Amino acid sequence: MKKLTALLLIGFTCATLLSGCGKEEVPVETVPVNQIVPETVSVPETVPETESVVETIPEDLPPQEGMVRSPLTNEWISGDLENQRPIAVMIPNENAALPHYGISQADILYECNVEGSMTRLMAIFKDWKNLERIGNIRSCRDYYVYWAKEWDAIYCHIGGPFYILSVINDPTTDNITGAVLATDPKQTKGLVDEAFFRSSDRKAPHNAYTSGDRISSAISKLGYSETYTSNYQGDHFKFASGENTLEQYGDSAIPATKIDLASTYKITKTYFEYNPDDGLYYRFQGMQSGDQKHIDGANNQQLAFKNILVQFTHYEVRDAKGYLGYGCHDDTKDGWYFTDGKGIHVNWKKTSDYGPTKYYDDNGNEIELNTGKTNICIVQDGTSFDAE
Repeated sequence: MKKLTALLLIGFTCATLLSGCGKEEVPVETVPVNQIVPETVSVPETVPETESVVETIPEDLPPQEGMVRSPLTNEWISGDLENQRPIAVMIPNENAALPHYGISQADILYECNVEGSMTRLMAIFKDWKNLERIGNIRSCRDYYVYWAKEWDAIYCHIGGPFYILSVINDPTTDNITGAVLATDPKQTKGLVDEAFFRSSDRKAPHNAYTSGDRISSAISKLGYSETYTSNYQGDHFKFASGENTLEQYGDSAIPATKIDLASTYKITKTYFEYNPDDGLYYRFQGMQSGDQKHIDGANNQQLAFKNILVQFTHYEVRDAKGYLGYGCHDDTKDGWYFTDGKGIHVNWKKTSDYGPTKYYDDNGNEIELNTGKTNICIVQDGTSFDAE
């Protein structure tokens, strides 16, 4: 087993955080709207450009008529979806919130710690209009909004603490919410009550969901564009033209048939196991008793990913309730990329709100991801995780 840490740990102050690092004020919880329950909190504990060395094999699939490559996964999708904006959905990640619905259809899944050592997920969907049940859905944390912006995604959430005000009130933030903030009852940007519904199969607050038709209706009501805006920069992931096995990195590519993040995600205890038969990493959550597979309740499928990215990130604790802030913008920070049962050290950088996070190997080349879904794990500086 290999313990992986950031190669360089840098001290920082609030000024270094470019994502919502405001005044040290106690956050105010959300006001219930249409029976939307407010949050409750319990607190336990410049890269040089060099010639690419990526070796790939010829691609099997020919161009498909009427199809285009997804900028999120590089998979073939309907040409009708080419300019359709994704949605980004905030999903709680705790036993009471399981199972999640629709989450296996997400192209990209972000995971990051929030208060109380719990993690929260943000699922990015390119093809979302036909989804019947997505969620459940909880409140915003400002740092997730900056990750959503790089996809020009419409951000879906139910309220949030004081710290989200700056980024949510930004005119370029297209959000859909089911609650307003108690600090400013007139602050209703993105508020559409009917965008969400509550199920009867579990108790609030873990029973709020949305669907493709509700999101589409809310977008229309709010006057948002369903197609990419001028903020969208594209040029996000760089995909291999075939299969990138990481063989070109020799001994610097470490074995990684299991990636264990329990030491940084201390409650959810997320881990991934590699299946060589299909070349995917299957997602598990150690907080669950018995079967620890992360299952989508809509189709009983276990979440699986072709690519796993880990980002070490500056963070701070903002107040006594444990609310966190993360430095979403940086140049450059450590990380790791895993695919096909191996992993390499990478460096990442993000230089603006809508600018994509880019990943480079230790030779300064932008890495080439394999076609498929990606799980991006944001971990705090000073922590470590295991790969074996």
